[in-house]
Amino acid sequence: MSDDASDHGHGHGHGHGHGLGGSWETWLGVPALRVILIAVGAVGLLTVIGLVVLWPDGSGRERSTVQAAELGLVTDRFDGTVETVADGPCSYSSQDNPQDCRTFTFVVHEGPDAGAIVVLPEFNLTVGAPTPDLAVGDAVVLGYEPSTNFYFYADRDRGNVLTWLAVAFAVVVVALGRRRGLLALAAMAATVFVLVGFIAPSVLDGNDPVLVAVTAGAAIAFISLYLTHGFTPTTTVALAGTLASLALTLAISSVFFALADFSGLATEEGLTLPLVADVNLSSLLLGGAVLGALGALDDVTVTQVATVAELQHRNRLLTTAELITSGIRVGREHIASTVNTLLLAYAGASMPLLLLFAASDQPLGAVANSEIVAVEIVRTLCGSIGLVAAVPITTLMAAALVSSTPSTHDDDLAPTASSQPTEEPEPAPPSKASWDDFAPDEIDL
Repeated sequence: MSDDASDHGHGHGHGHGHGLGGSWETWLGVPALRVILIAVGAVGLLTVIGLVVLWPDGSGRERSTVQAAELGLVTDRFDGTVETVADGPCSYSSQDNPQDCRTFTFVVHEGPDAGAIVVLPEFNLTVGAPTPDLAVGDAVVLGYEPSTNFYFYADRDRGNVLTWLAVAFAVVVVALGRRRGLLALAAMAATVFVLVGFIAPSVLDGNDPVLVAVTAGAAIAFISLYLTHGFTPTTTVALAGTLASLALTLAISSVFFALADFSGLATEEGLTLPLVADVNLSSLLLGGAVLGALGALDDVTVTQVATVAELQHRNRLLTTAELITSGIRVGREHIASTVNTLLLAYAGASMPLLLLFAASDQPLGAVANSEIVAVEIVRTLCGSIGLVAAVPITTLMAAALVSSTPSTHDDDLAPTASSQPTEEPEPAPPSKASWDDFAPDEIDL
């Protein structure tokens, strides 16, 4: 094969595929893409600066740990195994007031008493208080207070279950997604690192929770999108749509969180946290709302860019207006299901709370007005507005860029002076399915 043919084949490989058409060299000739690249690059630079400035030094976490220990909120945790389970009269039971209790003994595997058998305080069965449902041989986690040499039951040991579940999840993702699935797992690991290694320690160091959340959200968007989908024009457009929608979500959430005047003290965690760290709880709630919206935003933006790219790939004669219309029609259906998903996700995590409100026989308005529920309502609605806005924002950018990009397909198919006449190719068989088969019907209002 000649050098020219090789070069042509190389350029052809970059211009085709299921991403937006054209290589980076072709795209850099499009003014709209250059604007997006400059904007994304500026946000990336600000994100790096934010990470450097806000990166925790650990001092705030150390202070919080010391403060929590002084308040008795920090205890050691050791692995153990149930040795015996015995039911019988309580030690304080009497003939006039009989009481039944359950007593557990455990073998401690760690700590100063490793290998020893410890007996926990009795669990009263008569008063109906919650009692651990444990059997001999069950693996547990025991709490230990060094100052009093006191052991107590903390929780079951679910390490093996969680490990096997994580392995099964990874196998399924890699089996279906293969290399892309492996990259998605790497992006998830990076997200966990940012959440645990940056956000929490940085806030404990005294940094503003909203600023930390926005910086972390931008970093997660850059890492997860580029790592999972590759450093391509397609991903860059999706990233631009994600960042723009995230900024809109932050602006809307800031307004309504301020109007709702949330204190952040409606939960047990909110009441405990000010005792161990100097944290602005209202800002912490707002930062959490921004991060919560990010997970759904990148899903919507990637889908919209892929939709526009596929439409243009299948029919390069579509105009910008037609690409926008078709892309938004797809996004409309996606948004309808995603908004409901957010609502169900928050409701599912608050099932015990919903049951308590139902048992209290409070009017729906009173329940919604309570801070613990109102926070979730504002968070859901503000995040949903950002999701809805992500559809037109991303679709407009993708359609404008696709329409402005010179197509490499036409150049590849154009006859050259040296080409010989060939037989007329047979027409391709008609497609069995078209966009009209799947698009929602238009409704005349």
